[in-house]
Amino acid sequence: MASIKGILRNLLDRPGGVPLTPYLKVVKAADERAERLRGLDELPEPAMDDLAEFCAIAREAADRTLGLRPYDVQLLGTLALLDGKVAEMATGEGKTLSGAMAAAGYALQGKRVHVISVNDYLARRDAEWMGPFYEALGVSVGWIGQNSSPDERREAYAKDVTYGPVSEIGFDVLRDRLRTDAGEIIVPAPEVALIDEADSVLVDEARVPLVMAGSTDPGNAVPEMAALVRQLVRGYHYEIDEQSRNVYLTPKGADSVENLLGVELYDEHEPGTLIELNLALHAHALLARDVDYIVRDGKVQLINPSRGRVALLQRWPDGLQAAVEAKEALPPSEKGEILDSITVQGLIRRYPEICGMTGTAVAVSEQLGEFYGLKVAVIPSNRPCVREDEPDRIYPTGPDKDAALVEEIQEAHATGRPILIGTLDVAESENLAKLLQRRGMEPVVLNAKNDAEEAAIIAKAGERDAITVSTQMAGRGTDIRLGEGVAELGGLYVIGSGRHASSRLDDQLRGRAGRQGDPGGSVFFVSMQDDLITQFVPDERPPAADADGVVRHRRGAYIVGHAQRVAEGVNLEIHRNTWRYTRLLEHQRELILEWRDKVLHGDAASKALSTADPERWESLPEDTRDETARQIVLHAIDRCWTEHLAFLTDLREGIHLRALGRMSPVDEFHREAVAEYKSLLAEVERRSLESFEAPEPDLKRPTATWTYLVQDNPFGTEWDRILKRVKTATRRG
Repeated sequence: MASIKGILRNLLDRPGGVPLTPYLKVVKAADERAERLRGLDELPEPAMDDLAEFCAIAREAADRTLGLRPYDVQLLGTLALLDGKVAEMATGEGKTLSGAMAAAGYALQGKRVHVISVNDYLARRDAEWMGPFYEALGVSVGWIGQNSSPDERREAYAKDVTYGPVSEIGFDVLRDRLRTDAGEIIVPAPEVALIDEADSVLVDEARVPLVMAGSTDPGNAVPEMAALVRQLVRGYHYEIDEQSRNVYLTPKGADSVENLLGVELYDEHEPGTLIELNLALHAHALLARDVDYIVRDGKVQLINPSRGRVALLQRWPDGLQAAVEAKEALPPSEKGEILDSITVQGLIRRYPEICGMTGTAVAVSEQLGEFYGLKVAVIPSNRPCVREDEPDRIYPTGPDKDAALVEEIQEAHATGRPILIGTLDVAESENLAKLLQRRGMEPVVLNAKNDAEEAAIIAKAGERDAITVSTQMAGRGTDIRLGEGVAELGGLYVIGSGRHASSRLDDQLRGRAGRQGDPGGSVFFVSMQDDLITQFVPDERPPAADADGVVRHRRGAYIVGHAQRVAEGVNLEIHRNTWRYTRLLEHQRELILEWRDKVLHGDAASKALSTADPERWESLPEDTRDETARQIVLHAIDRCWTEHLAFLTDLREGIHLRALGRMSPVDEFHREAVAEYKSLLAEVERRSLESFEAPEPDLKRPTATWTYLVQDNPFGTEWDRILKRVKTATRRG
């Protein structure tokens, strides 16, 4: 019986299994009220206890103010969002307007709404674009971006609906956590999070912590190490593992380095040299310019692997960041200690109500349910999709694939049909553009180096004769409309230069063609030498190609699909593992913040210190002692929390070694973290009293602070263990 219950539960909770019938009834009722509202000079104020009336009024308001009359499917998306679901709506189906109607609906219930996007451009565009619609419903709207001043941020957060990129909202939360004056707090209490590109924000960004740092000293670049590793030869001095995730010295390499430096690398009492060498070697051998990062304006700028764009304010941990800067002969960036941090997952889970929208939610429905308790409602398209998706064209080698890719582009271009080519990284996009130029074609390139022009570039990608070469299309936020006569040519032709590690990214690329019933086509070119294959299924033996050089044996397609499933499994396990470690930290942070808020907004500090030392309390001027007590305790809390974070960081880096003693690394981490937290509480009290009794307490804070996203060091044994486990599981499956 239990197994039958489990089967029924799985059927009911299947991806995209949210029933649309209740929403359809509301939409039908809204349709019946359309004529009455069209005849009114002024629209009535919506009452949220009647969703059909709200939908009808919102539709009429959008028509009058934006010239956009929402389709029934857009109302379905709105209702799913108001029901706390993730609405999967295909590209070009009008998610922006559905989101605005839902945000207005929440606001009319008296709830403050944050519409969270992946970048500044979308936040500003959507807030300004939807502004007249919100105004017609009596809802105020604002937006924030990375260049917004504190006053602009405060004004935007005071609106009913605030649009902002996830990183900026997170950074504002971190800044508020360090305020010493309650009047300086900017972000109001969280109520509703409506997330655009929900899979990108909730899954792709969820592993990247947002950090608040304080100045300590300049970064320590090691140019000597960068110069040394350039002399080392792969295969002789060092080896790289099959997944290109780890690099290590060979015995001959270690001997050579020790002779060059005149040190013992593996002296446990002097580990610094080995650490510096490993960082330099990682930067040299595993991080490629124009793939993992670009150099622009004299700075190393990371490339977001899930979106193919510069990851603004993002950096690796200080040691690896400095090593890459030394590799590129750049001055070291400022180094600091982490004052506080928060994961995107921790940020979003602060909101009592969460909903979202994206074109590719079903593929990550398991993660959305597991980490956020969200279900997916699949909204049908307004018109059937007639895009023709061809099977992958598979080739034995990279050069074979590139030659066929260029030939295909040239043939399609000769007909005048617009072509969008999706590439995997900056270097590939630029190399492909050069190959096309040699054939007399003039492609437009959109990648991390020119992402500021992305809207204009994408808007023209559907015009006759257009060739657009782009890195990842997720979150570009601009529809590709077909130019005159293009439909007769077959519509936009989307070509992928390789499969991504996530099928969602492939689907997002395909989805750029065939919007709103337009004709279109898509195909992916893959080689058995692509990184996806060599990194995730290196032991698979590819089948032979046919006489024309194409791999048509069904095993070729199986290998590609298998590699992608392994990659997706690895990323899911890493997400799970990250949450296992950070869940306890998030709980401890909540407890600290509760304590801090009582100090900041109340008299908790005064009560504690006046009780601990009544004589000292009475000796202070009455008009200053409450504020003095508050600043002393806040300083102690903040310093102890910073030191706690540093302790947990060091603990996490070496905790996997506990597995050698047949102990669970996660359990051991939790055990030590709990014990350390208990001592933290006592230490705050001790330091507070010590400062209180000092003639001149030292309450210095960092002279400068800054925010950034830290790209976790992608190297280490954790990845290997997860990869092997997932490979085994998928083969058994």
